[in-house]
Amino acid sequence: MQSTLRRVATASFARRAAFSSVPEASGKMTLNFNLPHETIYSGVQVSSVIVPGAAGEYGVTADHVPLVAQLKAGVLQILHEASGEPEKYFVAGGFSLTHENSVTDITCPEAVKLDDIDGVAVSANFDVAKSKYSSAASGSSEQAEAQVEMEVNRSMGAALGMTLN
Repeated sequence: MQSTLRRVATASFARRAAFSSVPEASGKMTLNFNLPHETIYSGVQVSSVIVPGAAGEYGVTADHVPLVAQLKAGVLQILHEASGEPEKYFVAGGFSLTHENSVTDITCPEAVKLDDIDGVAVSANFDVAKSKYSSAASGSSEQAEAQVEMEVNRSMGAALGMTLN
C-alpha cells in the first residue's frame, strides 16, 4: 500500500513539474457550448465564462483548475473580450467540465439568449404552472412537474429582473 502511494505521489509531482514549464498563457480559454440539438460554440476563444453552478455562481478563465459542476437554472455569461459586454444565455441546467488545458465544455438541455426571452410569456407560464401545482394532488408527479415549471419560470423571470411569487 505504501509503495503504491509513493508511486502515485511521484507521478503527480512529475506531472506538476512538466506543467510548470508550459509557456505563458494567452489569457484566452476555449469554450465548447452544446445543446442536444445544436452546437452554439465549438472551440471558440473567449476571455471568461460565468457559470450558474448548482453550488453557486463561479467564473472560469484560462488556466482554471479542472472542475466538474452541475448547473442550475440561471444565466450563463460569456465574455469574448475582458472589457466587453457579456453575451448572456438563460440555461435550464446542465453540466460544465473545465479541463486543465484551458478548455471548458458546457452541455445544457436547453439555452436561450436572454434578449430573446419574452417577460410577459414567462409571467403567464409561471401563473399556469402555479395553478397546476395548486390543483394537483399532494405528492403527485403532476405536482412535482408543476413545481419544476414554476422554478424554471421563476429563474427566467429573475434573469430578466422580474419577481414572480
